[in-house]
Amino acid sequence: MQKFDGLNVNMSNLHLLSDAKTRSISPENFTGEKGKGGMATTGTGERASSQLGRGWKVSPSIIIHAKETFELGNIEGPGAIQHIWMTPTGIWRNSILKIYYDNQDIPSVECPVGDFFACGWGQYAHVNSLAVTVNPGSAFNCYWTMPFRKNCRITMTNIGEEDMYLYYQIDYVLTEVSEDTAYFHAQFRRVNPLPYKEVYTIVDGIKGKGHYVGTYMAWGVNNNGWWGEGEIKFYMDGDKEYPTICGTGTEDYFCGSYNFENKTTHQYEEYTTAYAGLPQVIRPDGLYQSQMRFGMYRWHITDPIRFDEDLKVTIQALGWRNGGYYLPLQDDIASVAYWYQTLPTQEFPKLPGVEKLEIN
Repeated sequence: MQKFDGLNVNMSNLHLLSDAKTRSISPENFTGEKGKGGMATTGTGERASSQLGRGWKVSPSIIIHAKETFELGNIEGPGAIQHIWMTPTGIWRNSILKIYYDNQDIPSVECPVGDFFACGWGQYAHVNSLAVTVNPGSAFNCYWTMPFRKNCRITMTNIGEEDMYLYYQIDYVLTEVSEDTAYFHAQFRRVNPLPYKEVYTIVDGIKGKGHYVGTYMAWGVNNNGWWGEGEIKFYMDGDKEYPTICGTGTEDYFCGSYNFENKTTHQYEEYTTAYAGLPQVIRPDGLYQSQMRFGMYRWHITDPIRFDEDLKVTIQALGWRNGGYYLPLQDDIASVAYWYQTLPTQEFPKLPGVEKLEIN
């Protein structure tokens, strides 16, 4: 009988023993080595711990200086990341998370840290889902399993003008990885504004065999009225003009209905569930916050979208004209696509610079 590898843990198999080795990287143990935690003599808690000595929270966080990259972890496999917790200071769109697998030169994950954790508008929003949770005051948690065979390297780049602090912990397991295991990917995109009559592309250029597992969108509305009539479309394995999967509307895809409206209050109603949510609605304040803004996620955990060769995902931005006609919108739209696939990773489009990432 094959031994349990320690991956895909759930309530039904939590009782099983495994030879997998649990490790964790943090500023108190940058390498995750066994028996090497809490040994720091310098760090951001050096003064506070000076009367207590070594082992008393000497290095709880790091400083990432402006325009610098910090290597959060470099793990020799095989194994898998099982949980990431972090709380960054500063402007979240200016902190770029990257993950590289098996010594690839290009990242398989490249995303501003807030958007990766379903908080794309630079403000706290409570998220309570299976894949991502965001808890008070700005605690980002990721539960996507991230397997690797040879190596996994994680970096954070501060593209801003100010230094930032980062508290973080990366929990992982060293274990055998089966042949049918794919690699986790995440890609960020933003268009502001979307050109008239153009369709927004969530992801394109995916090559290989895999399955799509999630979408996060930060949607800023530039028109009055309802904005979510657009259809999401999945083009897979050679689809050209027409997709294999076509949705019925934006709120429908995010597992809501009828404008996300509470029919009693006639207001947008936030929700956050295991697989889908509208955790963030930013309402005009009568002064500088003049536009409606929305944060939405949809995780394909029980219904992954499988492809054999390639995948492209798009969504329309549609409102209403007078007379009952659709109005193509020119909104501020950002997204993160999440998927698993075989390597190699295709190079992502160049990430926008600070000016085009800015929330304004």
